[in-house]
Amino acid sequence: MAITGASGAPYGIRLLEQLLVAERRVSLIVSSHGFRLLRTESEVGDLAGLRAAVGAERFDRLVTVYDDGDRGAAPASGSSLAGGMVICPCSMGTLASIAAGTSRSLVERAADVALKERRPLLMVTRETPLSLIHLENMRRVTLAGATVMPAAPGFYHRPSEIGELVDFIVARALDHLGVPNSLAPRWGEPEA
Repeated sequence: MAITGASGAPYGIRLLEQLLVAERRVSLIVSSHGFRLLRTESEVGDLAGLRAAVGAERFDRLVTVYDDGDRGAAPASGSSLAGGMVICPCSMGTLASIAAGTSRSLVERAADVALKERRPLLMVTRETPLSLIHLENMRRVTLAGATVMPAAPGFYHRPSEIGELVDFIVARALDHLGVPNSLAPRWGEPEA
């Protein structure tokens, strides 16, 4: 899992928390802009704050943290087994680099590896409006095998707080990652 500098820190924090609740092992990469985002949009100022926010015990047991500047780390190699990758939130700069195959950082290289190894790559983008360049980059990564999921929550469940909007997107991301969840109501199902 990677967190980059697109607005949407609550999505990344909640997704990481839910992956750990589901007892999933997570290779975590946070870009420098991702850390800035966490500081700006949440009360998470650093890795220790993120650990506390998602549950220290599970974090210590299930998360391996990699430095975004280390393009020689395990996620940079196709021989390192992984079930897939999610970038949440995913900045348009990260999307562009992945679409171009430039691999300037570990986040970008790990995504490149996911694509070349035909592993799932989920990119939870958060930008509006979208330029033609953004759309073309989304098209390119989609053709290469990625799934682009703009963080655009639905309203049919009549959310009354921000957390319900966050959970709507996180639930969809978990669905795409094959992680069972009941974070948000599903269309056509009776409300709990």
